[in-house]
Amino acid sequence: MRAQDIVIRPIITEKSMLGIADKKYTFEVAKSATKIDVARAVEELFKVKVDKVTTVNVRGRLKRQGRFEGYTRAWKKAYVTLKKDSKTIEFFEGMM
Repeated sequence: MRAQDIVIRPIITEKSMLGIADKKYTFEVAKSATKIDVARAVEELFKVKVDKVTTVNVRGRLKRQGRFEGYTRAWKKAYVTLKKDSKTIEFFEGMM
């Protein structure tokens, strides 16, 4: 898979923004991607050095709309920690 297919989008929440000071970034990634795939994709896309990757499979939640009910889609989240000597990801700098 290409790096653009692995990293789908960044996660922009209050909790994820607190981690930026410690060089921890959050991304939605492809469900079939491994930690090694995610690390290589982030290094290629953002030209940084990755120290650690933690992944979480997020279940779809039950939602109702009147009498109809269904599940939201399941997806995979990756927490990426950069090395201390690595530069920061510039995309997130404008968010703070």
